[in-house]
Amino acid sequence: MHCGLCLPVCPTYELTGLEKNSPRGRIRLMKNIMNDSLPVTNAFMEEMYFCLDCQACQTACPAGVRYGELVEAARTLVEKKKFLRLKNFIVRNFVERRSVLRVLAVVIRFYQDSLFERGVLTFLRVFSPMLYGRAKLMPRVSNKFVFRAIPETREPEGDIRGTVAVLTGCVMDVFYADVNRDTIDVLLINSWRVMVPRGQVCCGSLGGHNGDAEYSKRLAKKNIEAFEKSGAEYYVVNSAGCCAFMKRYAEVLSDDPNYSERAQKFSKKVREFSEFVYLTGFKKTQCKVTEPVVYHEPCHLVHTQRISEEPRSIVVEIAGDNFRELNEATWCCGSAGIYNVLRFRDASEILDRKIDNIKKSGARLVITGNPGCLAQIGSGIQKENLGIEVLHPATVLNRLYKKEGAG
Repeated sequence: MHCGLCLPVCPTYELTGLEKNSPRGRIRLMKNIMNDSLPVTNAFMEEMYFCLDCQACQTACPAGVRYGELVEAARTLVEKKKFLRLKNFIVRNFVERRSVLRVLAVVIRFYQDSLFERGVLTFLRVFSPMLYGRAKLMPRVSNKFVFRAIPETREPEGDIRGTVAVLTGCVMDVFYADVNRDTIDVLLINSWRVMVPRGQVCCGSLGGHNGDAEYSKRLAKKNIEAFEKSGAEYYVVNSAGCCAFMKRYAEVLSDDPNYSERAQKFSKKVREFSEFVYLTGFKKTQCKVTEPVVYHEPCHLVHTQRISEEPRSIVVEIAGDNFRELNEATWCCGSAGIYNVLRFRDASEILDRKIDNIKKSGARLVITGNPGCLAQIGSGIQKENLGIEVLHPATVLNRLYKKEGAG
């Protein structure tokens, strides 16, 4: 495709104005690599990872080019050339391994609760503003992780509509365990039996998006085995990025004779939280959000899964007359997994545009359904001391249920 409709929606093309930094330019580059017209070089690796993989270009493409799969295949090629061993070693062993991540999280929590953090941040603020900005990206570690803290099965009061299994995630359960609790509470209030399969592991999206395809397959197989045992009718995921990848297990394992059919059945059961709540219907509440609200659309929800109406309808319902449209709501916030850490300057420029739009909206609350967006937008708001809350839709909905119950 040469039409260029992808250019105006590409954040990196917007930053540089260079063709090579656009989806069209990158596809041409990938084509030359695949045809052996060009070798795999550090410059090629740099270009593949300059892309946020936000997939806004997929939404804009009239020919339906699945750019996200192309760039992930290119990153897998780079990985095979051993350019990124250290990066993927860290993701495998410190992020996607739940037990190790929890130990690290406890250490980080101790650091965050101590005076030592204040001293470190003061030092960095003076001597290294960039490191200071990176340090401020890290959300507060949750006081108590959900995965082992709640029973494997919880029953709702009254009639039961069916059984759902919930992914608690790796990063989600460390930094946003409260969102996991809110998700489970909302499902229970809406009469679903909730299971948290004990054998579940990280969804594998970070590895999958960064070229570590084989390791992601191993994680996908473990999750399929764990969730199958639950016997649940649906698998509910409250992280847009994780959900998008779990819906792709059927493709990821399509060439595996032992798992391809199981992966197809698995993917058909996966539902993003707002998608599930909207499609199955949820209890309306008379309590509404009392301050101006905007909705930021996570890339892996609106572009990858093409889910927009469902969460937007929920937000409109719970915000009532306080809902306001956010200009460029589908424009990436700059999080993109760990992009904001690895490419801090670029991510910060993209974030500034998002924060500027939020300020112009007059909102006092931003609702969004992805942990990366929660952290990235939250850091931008904190940096400018705007005093605006950034919350997951499950949290807002659960707060209103509790408020109504208390009233």
